[in-house]
Amino acid sequence: MDSGSGVGVLDKAALVLAALESGPATLAGLVAGTGLARPTAHRLAVALEHHRLVARDMQGRFVLGPRLSELSAAAGEDRLLAAAGPVLARLRDITGESAQLWRRQGEHRVCVAAAERPSGLRDTIPVGSQLTMRAGSAAQVLLAWEDPERMHRGLQNAAYSATALSGIRRRGWAQSVGEREQGVASVSAPVRSPGGKTIAAVSVSGPLERLSRQPGRMHAPAVLAAAERLSESLRRQAE
Repeated sequence: MDSGSGVGVLDKAALVLAALESGPATLAGLVAGTGLARPTAHRLAVALEHHRLVARDMQGRFVLGPRLSELSAAAGEDRLLAAAGPVLARLRDITGESAQLWRRQGEHRVCVAAAERPSGLRDTIPVGSQLTMRAGSAAQVLLAWEDPERMHRGLQNAAYSATALSGIRRRGWAQSVGEREQGVASVSAPVRSPGGKTIAAVSVSGPLERLSRQPGRMHAPAVLAAAERLSESLRRQAE
């Protein structure tokens, strides 16, 4: 067995997390799985719960917490961004429009990568831009596959409806026309983690006079293909 790092409390906390890797555990289960004294196991599990590294299920059992998946997504972001550059450039070249990659951060969405149209009328969105989750096709995609409670909260004061999100889940992409900004249209599709969770949205955006009032008809196939290429890239890296 590993002799440990020399930082006893961290080694014991790692034992608790490792014990929960195989599924929910009662306190007695944690004691059995870690070999720790009951008061120690309880104290560590509660401390880890405070930091959202551990949570409780409906039966009050200890489970791995949401912070771990957030950290995992952050670790995956570098891989996603490395793959995004060529995929967005290709999408821009195919569609002739600016292409972006969006991730959700709390009540905003952030542009984490972009490939700009070189000239003419364009919808320039610098990397790092924060936009609202209340409007736009990327916001719709990032919300459409959320759990019901988070989706309900996100729909409050949104420019789109639950019915619109249902349509997006059915067809796999979203479009918006003048929703975020007058005269601008966009099309977006989801990038999925190897586990199937929507972790980002790929978009093209540009002026209405080029994209028309039905931008999805023009560009949904190319946007879907780009999103699938990024999802496939993440799957390959996870193997």
